[in-house]
Amino acid sequence: MHIHILGICGTFMGGLAALAREAGHKVTGCDAGVYPPMSDQLRALGIDLVEGYDAGQLATHPDCWVVGNVVSRARLADGSPRYPLMEAILDSGERYTSGPQWLAKHVLQGRHVLAVAGTHGKTTTTAMLAWILEHAGLEPGFLVGGVPVNFGVSARLGRGRTFVIEADEYDTAFFDKRSKFVHYRPRTAILNNLEFDHADIFDDLAAIERQFHHLLRTVPPSGRVVANGLEESLQRVLHMGCFSEQRSFGAATSDFTAQGEPHAFDVLEHGRVVARVEWDLTGVHNQLNALAAIAAAQHVGVSPQAAASALREFRNVKRRMEVRGVVRGITIYDDFAHHPTAIRTTIDGLHRRAGHARILAVFEPRSNTMKLGTMKAQLPWSLEQADLAFCHAGNLGWDPRDALQPMGARAQVANSIDELVQQVCEAARPGDHIVCMSNGGFGGVHGKLLAALQFAESVSEA
Repeated sequence: MHIHILGICGTFMGGLAALAREAGHKVTGCDAGVYPPMSDQLRALGIDLVEGYDAGQLATHPDCWVVGNVVSRARLADGSPRYPLMEAILDSGERYTSGPQWLAKHVLQGRHVLAVAGTHGKTTTTAMLAWILEHAGLEPGFLVGGVPVNFGVSARLGRGRTFVIEADEYDTAFFDKRSKFVHYRPRTAILNNLEFDHADIFDDLAAIERQFHHLLRTVPPSGRVVANGLEESLQRVLHMGCFSEQRSFGAATSDFTAQGEPHAFDVLEHGRVVARVEWDLTGVHNQLNALAAIAAAQHVGVSPQAAASALREFRNVKRRMEVRGVVRGITIYDDFAHHPTAIRTTIDGLHRRAGHARILAVFEPRSNTMKLGTMKAQLPWSLEQADLAFCHAGNLGWDPRDALQPMGARAQVANSIDELVQQVCEAARPGDHIVCMSNGGFGGVHGKLLAALQFAESVSEA
């Protein structure tokens, strides 16, 4: 089968492309404004990419068009379609489907699916769980919304019966407004946390909670639902009806709890120590992610002790506090955080690691929710533990200077990446930790910062 994927460089669609290629299908695709790591992974797989969505691609006549949720029926200011290829597909009557639908039919059918849902931590927890099952010899398939360092790829079919998938609540496609995860029909479901997000498609938190309950409705009676006991929103979801075995984590009364610091802690099941995790990751959020993965792995026969042993070798995911370089004693990190809560937990984890060293937070409000300004009032709270904050204000319909005003001189705003780099370099000093946070490529700010700091060092030495 030849499939052509519209929006192929998204983390989910890129992973689907890798799975389809591994399964023996011919895969091509198109997208706009591509950036690593997904573009690099696709090229390494030998998948042909077309820049843009021109209607001329219709002449390739694949067996099926797989449509990503980036594609819409929107029109440009001059009245022309934003996605002319999609209009041509509809006019021609050719066969098309969504990514989740294609995946459910061609990959997930007949597998024991372990789905990881939640506002935060999905990618990291999915990677943890896949690694635990791999370490236990189960040879799982997986699709992760990032590139786990332990595997080097974001997706693979696997030889075992288990398949671990990052279960996103975002909508499926312009023609299917249900959340993606309702297509996956998991036997094991993790509900990591739940906050308001995706303001472009959900009116309020209650609307997202309803979608999470739709997910629970698909879990069979012999399945397991693993839920964060600290989240009131998830308790509301469970109270709507849960038809499967439940396991909780995180709260003092939960089935699985942790005792100790996030980098070295005992795992307790029903109050009894059953394992110990010692690893390089920091932050309470990663401790909770670990508990969720351990509880889910137990459902497919992996003991907490074996799971903890695997986590000692877990190497996280690219763009999750990934060190991009060190210049003049200044360390630069790349992180995917973009929701205010994620920004706060990322900085908190770095603060615990860095001790008394200064933290410079560099971020751009790039997600659809942040672009709408829905959560702009939370930015000072999210940046509370940063010594200095630098915001890229490009393409926003609101002024971040107003939102960051409570931070006073600790916050600066730039209208371009070059201006942002200049601001950060002027403020940085040896021993600082600079964390760059965005769910996009961020204009290559990481490399530009490293180059600018290196240039400043060479000038001072001269």
